[in-house]
Amino acid sequence: MDLRRVVPAAIRRRYAVKFGIALLVLGLSVGLIGFVATAGITHEVEERVQADQTSFAGQEAQGLQMWNEQNEQTIATFAHSDVVASDDPAAIEQRLLDWEEHLDADIFSISYADTDEGTIVASTDSDVRGASTDELESVPETAFDEATAEVPWVSEPYVLDGELGEDAAVITYALTVPGQDDRAIVYTAELEAYGGQFQDGEQVATVVVDGDNEVVLDNAGYGDDYAALGEPYGGDDTLLDTARTEGASTWEVSGNGASVLDTYEFDTDEYVVSSARVYGTDWVVLTHEPTDQAYGFVNTVNDWGYIATIVGVLMIGMVGAVIGRNTAVSIDRLTDKAGQMEDGDLDVDLETKRIDNIGRLYSGFDSMRVALREQIDEAETAREEAERERERIAEINDELERTADEYSDVMEAAADGDLTARIEADTDNEAMADIATDFNVMLEEIEQTVAELSQFASDVATASEQVTASSEEVRSASQQVTESIQEISDGAERQNQSLQSVNQEMSALSTTTEEIAASSNQVADIAEQTVSTGQEGQEAARGAMAAMDEIETEAGDAVDEIERLEEEVQQIDQLIATISEIARQTNMLALNANIEASRSASGEDEEGFSVVAKEVKALSEDVAEAADEAEDRLESIRARTEQSAAEVQGTSSDIVDAGERVQEAVEALEEIAELARETNVGVQEISAATEQQAASTQEVVAMVDDAATVSEETTSEAENVAAAAEEQTTALTEVTNSASNLSEQSGQLSAALDRFETDVEEAELDPDADLEAGQPELDLGDDVAVVGDDTDSGGDVDTDTDLDTGITFDEETAFEPVDESTTTDDLLDPVDTETERGGPAERSDLLADPVEESDLLADGTAQSGSGAEDTEQSDPLAPDADDAGTPAEPADDSALEDPDSSTGVDPLGPIGGAGEAEGEDVESATAIGSEADSEWRTESESSDTDGEDDERDVDGEDAAHTDDVFTFGDTADEE
Repeated sequence: MDLRRVVPAAIRRRYAVKFGIALLVLGLSVGLIGFVATAGITHEVEERVQADQTSFAGQEAQGLQMWNEQNEQTIATFAHSDVVASDDPAAIEQRLLDWEEHLDADIFSISYADTDEGTIVASTDSDVRGASTDELESVPETAFDEATAEVPWVSEPYVLDGELGEDAAVITYALTVPGQDDRAIVYTAELEAYGGQFQDGEQVATVVVDGDNEVVLDNAGYGDDYAALGEPYGGDDTLLDTARTEGASTWEVSGNGASVLDTYEFDTDEYVVSSARVYGTDWVVLTHEPTDQAYGFVNTVNDWGYIATIVGVLMIGMVGAVIGRNTAVSIDRLTDKAGQMEDGDLDVDLETKRIDNIGRLYSGFDSMRVALREQIDEAETAREEAERERERIAEINDELERTADEYSDVMEAAADGDLTARIEADTDNEAMADIATDFNVMLEEIEQTVAELSQFASDVATASEQVTASSEEVRSASQQVTESIQEISDGAERQNQSLQSVNQEMSALSTTTEEIAASSNQVADIAEQTVSTGQEGQEAARGAMAAMDEIETEAGDAVDEIERLEEEVQQIDQLIATISEIARQTNMLALNANIEASRSASGEDEEGFSVVAKEVKALSEDVAEAADEAEDRLESIRARTEQSAAEVQGTSSDIVDAGERVQEAVEALEEIAELARETNVGVQEISAATEQQAASTQEVVAMVDDAATVSEETTSEAENVAAAAEEQTTALTEVTNSASNLSEQSGQLSAALDRFETDVEEAELDPDADLEAGQPELDLGDDVAVVGDDTDSGGDVDTDTDLDTGITFDEETAFEPVDESTTTDDLLDPVDTETERGGPAERSDLLADPVEESDLLADGTAQSGSGAEDTEQSDPLAPDADDAGTPAEPADDSALEDPDSSTGVDPLGPIGGAGEAEGEDVESATAIGSEADSEWRTESESSDTDGEDDERDVDGEDAAHTDDVFTFGDTADEE
């Protein structure tokens, strides 16, 4: 949420108001934090004080518990002493007097009573010695019935007359003598004397209440005349119940205090009380302390915390008021100055004595004022310069518009066909002058190109007529070659099928033989594994026999060890008997030490000897019990040892029987191993013979495979040659059609070029202008040429279904044939002549492939005598011999033999030559085509990129007369 929308605009516009609100929020925050922190600290200190009070009450309760347990221990010691066990009244009384003299001063009296007779047999109090047990105050007859030899009976506190006529609060314990149910010890201790051991603090009242919540002890002497003894506590019983069930705790009491505290003149309006249970009894210790005294430090911390918080808030307010007012005044003054600058007064006074952020802000405004003055001056100057530049650009634009109009008129004339129009480049604008010059150069080049194209169209028309006549003769020869090769292909196919059948039968026989050999090898391997396994079984059985012998030996050793263990157990029995005797004697010694301790006890260390005697006695009893337990366990071990010995002896006999059986298994395994070795030898001989037979069969299969392969290759080559001949016939038909189309398109091209008006004279035309890279050649298709030599007659024949044809000049296609339906507007667009036959569009392009090598027509033309000379003279594209770029090279050695040789006759015959060469066309074409067609597809695909290697001249005596030749397809030998 955006605070600017919430805060009123009146506050947002005044810094002093915002600063004051911020100080107010800061002061309130500091005050709130201070009060909360003070309250937290006060609460924490208060909890610590309460914990100390609770710990104090717990310590008092623990001390009272120890005092009570000490009294119970004392009377138990009396009851278990040897003197009391002797039941000698005189000795018992003397011992009681000795104890009274040497024990704590808290002992009030000790008596030995006969509960059956109801008399006191011995006592340290002469007043009750020999009297009835009824003389014992606060000790009813039921007390001896409730007392046992382990748990004493305890009376309620009561007041008893003491020595020198002083009263004292006492408590009485009664315990039955062990082993004598009609005898009891009565022990009276001064309870008031322990009350003086309570920690006494100023205005601190400590009281102890019993299960009836009546006071049994305090730290103030029970008040006047023991007024507090037995009085009800009169406070909240929840505090006492909590101490008895949950443990020590501390409570704050206000307004309704315990009534018993009035006896001690304790202020019950507000005080802190802590309670703790005395374990082993139903008593509860309660300590009381006024609240002001208990929480004095807490109140001090609370007061100083509030004072520090208030002082901090006041200081924040004072410092904020001083700083905020000074800052607000400076900002308001700067705001007024900025308003004057906004109104256009840039001469305002922005000086200040401050060097802090406000002072730097004044300096920044002053720098801004100076910068504004400079920018205003610069803006005025720039405006004037921009106005002058605008006028200059307007003049330039006017001149450019006039020049552009002149250029436009000349370009329109050139577009209408007037290639003699030129632009005058006499303008002052350099860029426009360059455009005029470049345009004039372009028109000159276009004019020259159009003239050359016109001349070229005439030449193409003449060459097309010659190609049509030659292709008819080649097509007739190709048909004869096709029929002969087809017969060869059928015979090779039948031979191949017979060899394939023989090959399959021999392969099946070879496979069966190999399977027999493999099975024999597997049987031999299994027999060998059987031998190995039998030997391993023998070794394992021998190892088992040895292991059983070792086990039998170890079993005998185990029996011997068990017998020795029995002897050791007997010795341990004797040792335990000795320990038991020592324990019994130690027990007797402890009893004697206890008796002597009772006789010789004196001073502060009067119980030391007695305690040691008790510990020795307890230790001797523990030793006796441990000895008995060890004896029982040894008896059990002895029984288990005898049982183990019997089992080991039985196991030894079983091992002997198992050893005999293993020996029998060893003998059987030896017989099995011998039989397996004999089986292995026989199987190895069978496997060797079978492998030799399989090898012979493999040789026969290999020979049949070779014969079948040769037959299959022959069939394939014959089929390839037949297909090539068919493709060649088809290609020649298309060449004828393409040549006719080319002638028509040449006429259309000439008509289209006549629309252009040029100044180029016919004498100025360079016939080699477009043939800078080499000699021009007319390519009439990749699939027409049939070129070969004597060494290629047995090669592979490959058919090429690509019927790409065209006329190429160097590396670029000059023109492509168009369909008869082509209009005069599309004279230069290629037309696919194979579209009517469903072939791809690019196949019919007679001008697509560059010329790579010359074909036999070139050589035939050179050898045709007068007919060749007529052809050469009628070729309008043939340049003079002197203009040839490179020396002529033969396209194929076999195709360019000596014309006078008897074997060098061109199978296709020269154009217009004698008819006697026609009889040799089929034989020559068959020998040549087998190798030539294998290169057709590769030649047609790479012809577009190998223009530099396409220039081939015919080698021979008349090479100079055949610079420009017609090629039908690609030659076979390219390398």
